[in-house]
Amino acid sequence: MSSQHEVSRKDITRQTKPILCYSVEKIPAKKGGDELYATLRTAVKDGKATLVDRLEIPAKDARSWKVPAGHMWRIICTHGPQVADMNCWSLSNPKERFYSSKTRQIHATHLTTGDRLWSNMPFLRPLATITEDTIAYGFDDDGAGVHHCILYLIVPHSDVIGSRCDPYTHRLMTGEDYNHCCHSNLTRAAIHDGLTEMDVHDVLNVFMCTGFTRDTNQYFTKPSPVEVGDYIEFLAETDLLVSASTCPQGDVSMACGGEGEPKVFPLGVEIYKLEDSFLKEKGWSPSDVSNYGGNHGL
Repeated sequence: MSSQHEVSRKDITRQTKPILCYSVEKIPAKKGGDELYATLRTAVKDGKATLVDRLEIPAKDARSWKVPAGHMWRIICTHGPQVADMNCWSLSNPKERFYSSKTRQIHATHLTTGDRLWSNMPFLRPLATITEDTIAYGFDDDGAGVHHCILYLIVPHSDVIGSRCDPYTHRLMTGEDYNHCCHSNLTRAAIHDGLTEMDVHDVLNVFMCTGFTRDTNQYFTKPSPVEVGDYIEFLAETDLLVSASTCPQGDVSMACGGEGEPKVFPLGVEIYKLEDSFLKEKGWSPSDVSNYGGNHGL
């Protein structure tokens, strides 16, 4: 029993300021340094990168593409406000894939320029780095942000706080089958690439504005702020297979499974090759998998 004068654990918790679990400053620096990544933001405009491939992701569908290490790719708003769900895998070993939870822990719930997309354990390395984000929304008064990796707040960057829409939840909520949820779209693309539904994983929600309500802590969305011409750009830190789905919810301005028919648009993808010496001269090289050798104490 605690005495009358002892502070309860709940009081200690409430009185303690948030403690950041991971210090970003302690993460190994990007190869080539921040100066290199600053120049990458304008590499295309400055003529340091050449367009080598272009494709369109149709509305309510998914497409995949390969990106060699040291190349860049963009997902571009080409026709109207539209969000996308993106997966990426190591091209040589699809067991290594984007790990939204660790990315969120290391960086934030919503990603933007300079943040890296980390792979799952036991690999744990940067698969890609965001080199440009033309939306740069930040966080609004509701705590919303953009490009999320699934969590608490609302911002239009890419987020890692919410997952992909899927036919199983749709069936649960509506009693109906629907085959063009992002999970299904990504599954079709994965099978086309020789993978399976089990290889589809938690996504980077590109252009999506999300957060959690302050009163009930429920996941919410807002209409995406993306406009025609906006894009998010990445540098491949190793050879990658990337896939993205145009969400059937369009700009996500209405609830999943709700009434009404969302307006859905295609999105563009462009892949760029940097000048042969550009990265090498700056000391860049592909990322390395984790060198942890502790064998978990066994």
